[in-house]
Amino acid sequence: MLKQLLSEMQHLSNPEKAKLLSGFFKTGKGDYGEGDVFLGIMVPFQREVAGKYKGLSLSEIQELLNSKIHEHRLTALFILIHQYKKANEKKKEEIVKLYLSNTKNVNNWDLVDLSAPRILGEYLLDKDRKMLYAMAKSNLLWDRRIAVLATFMFISKNDFKDSLKLAELLLKDKHDLMHKAIGWMLREIGKRNQKAEEDFLKKHYKQMPRTMLRYSIEKFDDKKKKFYMKK
Repeated sequence: MLKQLLSEMQHLSNPEKAKLLSGFFKTGKGDYGEGDVFLGIMVPFQREVAGKYKGLSLSEIQELLNSKIHEHRLTALFILIHQYKKANEKKKEEIVKLYLSNTKNVNNWDLVDLSAPRILGEYLLDKDRKMLYAMAKSNLLWDRRIAVLATFMFISKNDFKDSLKLAELLLKDKHDLMHKAIGWMLREIGKRNQKAEEDFLKKHYKQMPRTMLRYSIEKFDDKKKKFYMKK
């Protein structure tokens, strides 16, 4: 099955789109996506392929996750999401274990954002979440972003506690991708409970990196935006 999947993805490749995606996802020397290789396959087509090959074994999924090709890794994550939905508790644990052992391969913002809530976030809904705080202290950028994005699933259930704690813990993170992720989660909290977001902002907005703050207040009216952006 894996050979068929790889052949099908190669057939879907588009060199022109690959070049555009390589620039968009910052694959140059010293960039966060340095060395990432693209085939130029759009996400809807990757979802289709994942649905078709959702029966891949975990060892075959691991092979895809090891690939230097971005679309192979994203398709592997889509397959894991498919399998997680139908899995019993034992299989869910195996999927999460595989996911956590591959954070070095979940190594661009789209890979994180499309998988962390649906796998790790879903798994931790009714479990201890201490691992997120350990991941938030990791030197690996993708561990930290996964920790924050996993909480998107909690936010969707009106559970903001861990998102706010992680935002506070990572307030001084140096990476722009973390500023955007935290600002995004704060904005999502505000959509559901603006008071909860503003309680956090009133305490921390003067110390927040500008990008984080700008993302977090995106849905506010102009008067409130001006208040917070004045710092």
